[in-house]
Amino acid sequence: LGQQAENLGVEIFPGFTAAEVLYNEDGSVKGVATGNMGIGKDGEPTENFQLGMELHAKYTVFAEGARGHLGKQLIAKYKLDEGRDPQTYGIGIKEVWEIDPSRHTPGFVMHTAGWPMNNDTYGGAFMYHMEDNKVAVGYVVGLDYANPWLSPFEEFQRWKTHPNIKWYFTDDKGEVNAKRIGYGARAITAGGLMSLPKTVFPGGALVGCDAGYLNVSRIKGSHAAIKTGMLAAEAAYDAIVAGRQHDELEAYPEAFEASWLYTELNKSRNFKTWFKKGLTVATLMNGFEQFVLRGHIPWTLRRDKPDHVYLKPAAECEKIDYPKPDGKLTFDRLSSVFISNTNHEENQPAHLTLKDASVPVSINLAKFAGPESRYCPAGVYEFVKNEDNSDRLQINAQNCVHCKTCDIKDPTQNIVWVTPEGGGGPNYTGM
Repeated sequence: LGQQAENLGVEIFPGFTAAEVLYNEDGSVKGVATGNMGIGKDGEPTENFQLGMELHAKYTVFAEGARGHLGKQLIAKYKLDEGRDPQTYGIGIKEVWEIDPSRHTPGFVMHTAGWPMNNDTYGGAFMYHMEDNKVAVGYVVGLDYANPWLSPFEEFQRWKTHPNIKWYFTDDKGEVNAKRIGYGARAITAGGLMSLPKTVFPGGALVGCDAGYLNVSRIKGSHAAIKTGMLAAEAAYDAIVAGRQHDELEAYPEAFEASWLYTELNKSRNFKTWFKKGLTVATLMNGFEQFVLRGHIPWTLRRDKPDHVYLKPAAECEKIDYPKPDGKLTFDRLSSVFISNTNHEENQPAHLTLKDASVPVSINLAKFAGPESRYCPAGVYEFVKNEDNSDRLQINAQNCVHCKTCDIKDPTQNIVWVTPEGGGGPNYTGM
């Protein structure tokens, strides 16, 4: 698609991050600025310094994915989430395997819910059989979970040990004969229609998961991203032809409300919220709404709290002891990050920043037992001892797979994810 777009005259700038929103004097969006290249760890320009570019436009469409760095700023600046439910997220962790042909069925799809987590924690898994004996498996954990001892990464590893799942990765003797060839993780928006912010503002629009169009009941968002991108493009085209610029593209949300996508999201608007009442109630009520009422639902469930406030103090929760990985079916974080082909220029400022450097130890570690060391699927956050035996948080930013979980789940909202130098991050293949 990129090549086709370029053939039509679209300019694409791979390897350049949109690091800053630019504004006109009247407060409308003017465009974006790409990040500076060649800034050292000390914040000073190196010999490779290259100034970022300003890209100006009549309308700027933001499509950064879930919890977009600039989208988050725009939602706050223009109060786009006013009157909406707080957005809720899940962390999706995924692996790609090559399995025995005798265990492979092209086109086979499996979805599971619940185990190995308890019935009060939202989570589920998927398995998709692709071509060439390849299988994609993954686990999604709702980031509104309460127990700070929970580790989404370890829950996924444990899920693979269920006999019905493990079968796909083993031979007739039960020995693992499959090979893991890919790993990745990404936060997904799960709030649905009731958490969807206003998607237009002076000079721009939010599309796809930057706004939150994912249908969590189907764990599917690509179709919504494509559709909303088309609707925003059509609205922008009509506005520019009419001689307009830097105003609100009101035709875009109006077109969305008249589209099949609105109907689809409206039918599943209660899906995630039912899980706050437990797996059993959620299963029954979602089944009733979708198969009995056929999506014609006379009630709407609402949420009033963001994900990070649900975390309880560690002393109030049962500690979870996870089994050690065997290196065949289950793995640790670092070996997983290695096959994600993640890479960052080492001599650059950390893109994971703290508002207050004392908070991780004084609050997160003391009250919540350092949850960042568990909710991160890449081993970025690690509590280590100083020479005087005091604790400090070590941030291994080079491991980051850009999933955005820390920006969402940090109980004190002290961690802020910013864009690293262009081109840094995971380099997924076949994911």
